[in-house]
Amino acid sequence: MTPDVRIVHLTGPAFQALARGDLAAADAASPVPLSAFLAGPECQGVWAYRARQCEADPDSAGWVTGVIWDERNQVAVGRAGFHAPPDAAGLVEIGYAVEPAHRRQGYARAALEALLQRACDDPGVKTVRVCIAPDNIASYSLAAHYGFVKVGEQWDEQDGREIVYEMPADRFGQARKAGDR
Repeated sequence: MTPDVRIVHLTGPAFQALARGDLAAADAASPVPLSAFLAGPECQGVWAYRARQCEADPDSAGWVTGVIWDERNQVAVGRAGFHAPPDAAGLVEIGYAVEPAHRRQGYARAALEALLQRACDDPGVKTVRVCIAPDNIASYSLAAHYGFVKVGEQWDEQDGREIVYEMPADRFGQARKAGDR
């Protein structure tokens, strides 16, 4: 059974507290309870970047990395979102990370589907991108399942070599409609 998740967006104060590793302050600023993983060292760099990003462009908070919230169990299981609002060409890039204790339970798939649906529903989004480390077979398999195709490679300052995959935003909606028949 695929988990029932939603992406819960955060605000500047929550991003700033998470970037400092201050779980108590982050919880106070978040609409849902957060986890130690989200305030831990593996995530702090992402939150620091998002805090600066949202300070420069407050409207981006509704697009960027938020919390993967398991509705059924009422627990935060990771982080997911877009790197930014759609650019001038209508491109958005997806990023996600599931807490180690919650991996291999369908959360990455559920989060990816929620993000793809958001992209599909927004007329300003034309293309969805994911960038995956060459050795991350699980993420590659998930992306391939949804129709992402390799369009190139890049070097990321934090993550190293990445393979770049893209798909038209409306492909997800078309696949969903075909499945509803």
